[in-house]
Parts: sequence; C-alpha cells; structure tokens
Amino acid sequence: MLPAENHGMPKAALSWSSGKDSAFALYRVLQSGKYDIVTLLTTVTTSYDRVSIHGVREELLAMQAENTGLPVMKVEIPPKSSNADYERAMAEAVQKLNHMGVEYIIFGDIFLEDVKRYREDRMAGTGITPVFPNWGEDTGKMARDIVNAGIGARIVCLDPKKLDRRFGGAEFDLEFLGSLPPDVDPCGERGEFHTFVYRAPFFAKSLGVKTGEIVERDGFLFTDLYIP
Repeated sequence: MLPAENHGMPKAALSWSSGKDSAFALYRVLQSGKYDIVTLLTTVTTSYDRVSIHGVREELLAMQAENTGLPVMKVEIPPKSSNADYERAMAEAVQKLNHMGVEYIIFGDIFLEDVKRYREDRMAGTGITPVFPNWGEDTGKMARDIVNAGIGARIVCLDPKKLDRRFGGAEFDLEFLGSLPPDVDPCGERGEFHTFVYRAPFFAKSLGVKTGEIVERDGFLFTDLYIP
C-alpha cells in the first residue's frame, strides 16, 4: 500500500499500463517523496473490457489498484480506435484531473523521443506537467533493477515477429532477460513485449495469477492471465 506521508505534496497522477515500466516509475516517485499520487490513469478498450495494448482483464487492473490503495481513472477508447478517439478521451480525463487539483502526470517512457514529445505536446497548456522518472535509463540495467526491486511481472503480449512465441506468459526475470536475442530491447521499449505486474513493493499482497488462453490477434500474441 502507498505511504500516507506524501500528502501535502503536489498532486500527481500515474499513467498506469498495468506493466513493469509504469510500476517502476511509481516505485521511483514513491521513493523520491516529491509527489502525492492520487490516482492511476489507464487506457481501457470498451467492449473488450481489457487494458489497451496489454490485453489484461479489467478485473486484474482493479486488483492492482486495490493493492496500491489508489483509484483508477479509466480512459475509455473503442476497439480499433483512431488517434482522434484517444485524444478526445484523454482530454476528458485531463479535465477531471484538473478538477482534482492534479499538477503532474507520471509516465514510464524510457527512450522513444517521439512518444515523449507527443505526451509533452498534449499536456502543453493543460496546467499538468508530464514527468518521466525512467527517462534516459540504460534499459539493460533498468530491466535488472526492476527485477531486483521485487517487481514481479509476466509477459502478456508479444510481437512474434520480434520475439519467440515460447515467451508468451513467461516470467520477467533474470533468466528471461538472459534469453533475449540481442535485437530485442530488455524492457521491450520498441513494442517487442508488454507485461502485467502481479507483485510490487507497494502492493499489499502478491496476485496469484494463472496462465489462461494464448491467442494471436492483429499480429500480436496475447496471453490471458486470471486469478482462480
């Protein structure tokens, strides 16, 4: 659970993908003590009832949030949404954050300049400043730091053109990192894979996820996780 001692600091939202990079960003800002994190912000795909891109069930997202003691503000987009759909939904979320007194939004991005610039452009003039605690990290070192920090994650989505299908549902651990081909980023920053965090230092308890169906959709391999 999150500590209460940051109350009184500037309010911030945490862009939460349900995966390791956003979890590590949260871990770092909690250690810094600079922000009062008041909500998670997650894009979900309506009709599918899943976290966008990662394909994680919304009930697992709810369990993550419960274990941090934070609410989730959902940015809802339709299946096969356009960029305009996303920007419209995000603008509505930003208005809600403004009403909550949020001054900062934390992102887990590491090195993709175009993504960082896009986020900065979208936040310009909103009164909310984007913060990138993972920015500029060596991803090999950061991947090991994530594991060593006690963040447990599973591979829930991968690009089979870049990463072998056998890694679907694999544990994001040192063995996994040692098995990656040299052209795959250790944090999957170029979209090679995405993860779901089931354990973190700021979780009240670990989530006992099990591996379900593995399906290929839109060129990506998705591993369903569930709690029995």
